[in-house]
Amino acid sequence: MISNIGIPGLILVLVIALIIFGPSKLPEIGRAFGRTLTEFKSAAKDLVSDEEKKEEKKPVLSALKKEK
Repeated sequence: MISNIGIPGLILVLVIALIIFGPSKLPEIGRAFGRTLTEFKSAAKDLVSDEEKKEEKKPVLSALKKEK
């Protein structure tokens, strides 16, 4: 969805944000968004690494054939 905005749409969104929040609040909002994105990425990496560790610890069970 975001890929369909394009440059003119992005400029329009930034101008509207500048009008609504003002030039003094935009850097604070940007920093907060960046921190949130960084925390989300690190949490996602932790979840993925935890899942990989769980998969490594699982014993591999194989069926054994009994010969008569």
